[in-house]
Amino acid sequence: MHGVSTPASTDAAADDQPHGQVALDELVTLLDLEQLEVNLFRGVSPPHSPTRVFGGQVAGQALVAAGRTVPDDREVHSLHAYFIRPGDPRVPIVYEAERVRDGRSFTTRRVMAIQHGEAIFSLSASFQQRQDGIEHSEPGPVDVPDPESLPSFTERMAAGGESGWLDRVPRPIDMRFVDEPVWSSTRRASDGPTRVWMRADGTLPDDRLLHVCMLTYASDLTLLGSVIARHDLATAQVQMASLDHAMWFHRPFRADEWLLYTCYSPTASGSRGLATGTFTTADGTLIATTVQEGLVRLPR
Repeated sequence: MHGVSTPASTDAAADDQPHGQVALDELVTLLDLEQLEVNLFRGVSPPHSPTRVFGGQVAGQALVAAGRTVPDDREVHSLHAYFIRPGDPRVPIVYEAERVRDGRSFTTRRVMAIQHGEAIFSLSASFQQRQDGIEHSEPGPVDVPDPESLPSFTERMAAGGESGWLDRVPRPIDMRFVDEPVWSSTRRASDGPTRVWMRADGTLPDDRLLHVCMLTYASDLTLLGSVIARHDLATAQVQMASLDHAMWFHRPFRADEWLLYTCYSPTASGSRGLATGTFTTADGTLIATTVQEGLVRLPR
């Protein structure tokens, strides 16, 4: 949620933002970076953006830049990133990829995102050649409502629900909240996790890197909110911004199929909060893990 302001929510907001396949196609276009030179790419932001570039967007675009320099037989298995400066949505972002290492099994890339001659974001990503090995996984969450039984974001708004900041930006991701969203004024503090079903709101092509980049984009939508969820606060009452972001991709998946995002904050201190998350498929298979630290600052 890097740089995304979270003003007070409004009731019964008009749903005039693009969503569904239209919004998804626009995001796919945003992730299709322009190549300027070897290892050099350029991306843009949506025409109707918040005052700062959404962190999931710059992370997804940086991962595309890294992936464009890697052989097709290697897939990303982890990324580690830092948000350095707020991004300006009015100007393009230049992504400079560094080919750190090409080993027999693993490939390492570093990407720097640059605006106005300064770094705004850095990413390191590791790619692995497909290999077989031992397999185990913790059991998936139980007693979670089916996503189709939960209202969509549009249905929530039509029923007069609060919308946070999402009613002012395109929504390429279909989100079905199992728990009351952190921007809700009726929500109460809980020591349990926050859970939301997510999927790309339409159909994606069979491009595995695109599906990973789409999940990277989606992972920043609700993760830091799990810090607020442990307190009797709404997002409108705090300043929040992502500081760093890490992801591990464990198994193949499709981002246009339902994935349960379970987020939990184990600690917060010093105006920072730590959030962890897991993505599981509808049958409970763990496919990705996220960790993020963010600025969570109370008004002075």
